[in-house]
Amino acid sequence: MEILYAVVRFFQEGGIFMYPILAIFALGLAIAIERYLYLSYVRANNRRMWNRLQPLLEAGKLGQALELTIGSKAAVSNILGYGLNRLKSGRDRDEMESAMEEGLMEVIPRLEKRTHYLAIFANIATLLGLLGTIMGLTEAFTAVSGASPADKADLLSASISVAMNTTAFGLMVAIPLLLAHAIMQTKTTELVDSLEMATVRITNLIASEGEPLPDLT
Repeated sequence: MEILYAVVRFFQEGGIFMYPILAIFALGLAIAIERYLYLSYVRANNRRMWNRLQPLLEAGKLGQALELTIGSKAAVSNILGYGLNRLKSGRDRDEMESAMEEGLMEVIPRLEKRTHYLAIFANIATLLGLLGTIMGLTEAFTAVSGASPADKADLLSASISVAMNTTAFGLMVAIPLLLAHAIMQTKTTELVDSLEMATVRITNLIASEGEPLPDLT
């Protein structure tokens, strides 16, 4: 109970700038949770779909693989679907690779979506904390200007400690958001790398260099 009271007191003494910082933290936390769940889902879905596609590709059953990609929301299915549809149209290996790269470029923005807001919110929280402290110090010096010399030191020290609450809260929000941004960036990079590797493996499974591509028709 004492901890809760101390937190409430800390928040109330910070001034009006504590509220926008709190709102930024709530938005950033929501984005971080949504991105983490989405990226985890994409990774698991890709792994399940690849485990189903790989045996078909190794066996040369490209028609069945293409049917499996239809209606699938897995990123690897979208990429493979681009390549197999281009192959079905009678195109060569280079055309198939270009189609899968096009599919990869379509997937990447969905993986990176909203992640950059975490870094932006962290910077805004820090700046709002500094702004709140500056405004608080300005009010503090204005308040003590008319006080008696005996009370100035006590009033100024109390006002400064209150003003510093805003900066402290801004940093308390910014640090977790920056950490969340780094985690999301790492997960996104790992996903993109795995999809690029899957694109290479798909091409190698369908046809080796110098060999004719199989017919899908």
